[in-house]
Order: sequence, then structure tokens, then C-alpha cells
Amino acid sequence: MDIIGFLKSQFICHLLICYIFIVSGLIVNFIQLFTLILWPINKQLFRRINCRLAYCISSQMVMLLEWWSGTDCTLYTDPESYHKYGKENAIVILNHNFEIDFLCGWNFCERFGVLGSSKVLAKKELSYMPVIGWMWYFLEIVFCKRKWEEDRKTVIQKLLNLRDYPENFWFLIHCEGTRFTEQKHQISMQVADAKGLPKLKYHLLPRTKGFAVTVQCLRNVVSAVYDSTLNFRNNENPTLLGVLNGKKYHADLYVRRIPLEEVPQDEGECSNWLHKLYQEKDAFQEEYYRTGTYPAVPIVPPRRPWTLLNWLFWALLLLYPLFKLLINMVNSGSSLTLASFVFVIVMASVGVRWMIGVTEINKGSTYGNHDNKQKRK
Repeated sequence: MDIIGFLKSQFICHLLICYIFIVSGLIVNFIQLFTLILWPINKQLFRRINCRLAYCISSQMVMLLEWWSGTDCTLYTDPESYHKYGKENAIVILNHNFEIDFLCGWNFCERFGVLGSSKVLAKKELSYMPVIGWMWYFLEIVFCKRKWEEDRKTVIQKLLNLRDYPENFWFLIHCEGTRFTEQKHQISMQVADAKGLPKLKYHLLPRTKGFAVTVQCLRNVVSAVYDSTLNFRNNENPTLLGVLNGKKYHADLYVRRIPLEEVPQDEGECSNWLHKLYQEKDAFQEEYYRTGTYPAVPIVPPRRPWTLLNWLFWALLLLYPLFKLLINMVNSGSSLTLASFVFVIVMASVGVRWMIGVTEINKGSTYGNHDNKQKRK
């Protein structure tokens, strides 16, 4: 068999990428565990260190998008706002239609230098996920069960803890609460009918309580809301597995910077403001489907080398013992060595495939799947 062809095979590339990501991630998680001793001594040092450690993990995912798949990411925004990105704290509202929308969000965080410190309002189940979920724990990510009666107190406490965060951060919130599907959209619009709210064509109704609490808790800390709408050209349907396979996509992200002073403080008024925002987002989506562009200046933020350099560092560090194990296996002919090698590789591959499964749209929440959901208030 041609050794060059063998090494270039997609299967081997998958295994090596999975191995590097899982093993390096677990190493970083282990280091993060030891940083806990810093929390009572110097909380801000703990945070700064964990921002850098988290970057070691999340930047590998961004590397796959930027360098491995070569996906193009174009930003449409006001040039005056562009110069403020990465230099202030912000709440980011992003539509939730694609399996890799979080990865595109990370890509823009990276290009503006806030990838390691950025936050998200995430479902509680993700906190149990090795590597990324454990990384998020040390980043003080806000986890919720999506049952507001149980979540409210915890979410408020976690958000208030971020008021003295030492690094600039973007706080991402998917106000729709779950990824868009046609079934969920039908149920959501039935709820809109019941509540007398305007219908949306391309979004689910936003869940306003979490957004209102986020604005209240982070006011005077966060400077603006970044209303973000993501689409892909030529009706592309991107997946994380596609990125892992090296498939190139073409992402367009429209961002409007809205000063936080323009967002009402009263919860009811804030709710109305968010519903109006989603009606505007629907109009932008309609315009994109009609013209293939957004009403703003297209800008491609420069790609930074750090994601690639970080991945190369971990590759050089971890591939040596892997290949040494392979050589020892060949030389010794030991079945135990062979079993160890196969176990490590298979577990890495299974681990990444499992994490990919968590991101798949058909593995999303059960929002709208039961009749009683129509009676939600």
C-alpha cells in the first residue's frame, strides 16, 4: 500500500485530529483543576489563567474551520462599529439555525481577540461534556436547565459574578432557546397566535426572560448588544462533521451594534423591545434570501496565526508518543501494545463523534415536540 496515500486518507486524518483534540483537552482540564487553589487567593489571576487555558481548547475548533476546512467568513457591519469590536464587553444575540453557528461565533471571537474569555448561556447538559463542558465550568459559563422557575436565581447569581471580570468578553445568548426546525417553528407560531404576537417567518419566538435578566445584571458592565444574523451562501447546510471532513463553507454574518442605553430597563418593555428586534431580524433574513447580501459593508477580519500555532504545538507534543507507541507495537508484536494503541485512537474518535452528535440539529431540545408545549406562557 502507498504510505503517502495512506497518511492522506480521511480516516487517518480524522483519527489524528480527534486524538490531538481529546488528549490535549483533557490535559488542559487537568491543569484547570489545579488552578482552583488560586480562586481564594487571587480570583482575577485564576480568571486570566483560565482564559488562556480555554483558548488552548477552543482555538483548535476554530483552526478546523479557518485552516482545515478553509471556510470563508464575511462580516457585514457598520465600519464605525467595527473598530469597537473586541475592545468592549457585549451581549451577542445570534440566530440558531445551523449546527456550526457556535463555531462561526467562535471564529469572530478569535479574530477580535476575545475567544478565550467569551461566555454563553448554555444548557446544563453541556456542563457534563468532557473537554469543552469542563473547560466552560472554569470559565464561569452560565448554565441553565431551561426551566425558568428553577434557573432564575442561579442565572442571576452567575451573571452578577461576571461584573468584575478582568478580560473583555462577549456574552452569547440564543434567545430562541433551541435550534430552528420547521416543527418547532409551527409550534412557536401557535404560541405567537395565542399571545397575540406578530408571527416570524425565519425565527422562533424569542424567550425574553433570560435576555431581560442578562441586560439587568450586566448593565454598566456591557457597552452594547450585538444583534447578529448568520447565513450561508448557496443554501449550504453546514455540519460539524463536514468541517471535520475538510469541507469548505461560505458564511455571512450581519452584526448591528446597539448601545445598551437603547435597551429598556423595565422587564416588560425589554420584552417588547426584543420581540421588535426579532421582527427586524426576520426582515434582514428575508432580504438575504432575496438578494444574497446584507444592508451593510462587507468586511473580512484578518485571520490570526495563533489558532494554527496552538494546534501545531499540541500536534508536535502529542504525536511523538503516539508514533513511538506505534513503532514499539510493530517492533514487539505485543498484543497488549496493539490493544492499547487501538483503544486510545478509538476512544478519541468516539469522543469527538459523541460531541458532534450533541451539536446535531436532530439531537436538539424537545421544544415544540409535545402538545402541551402549545400551552406554555
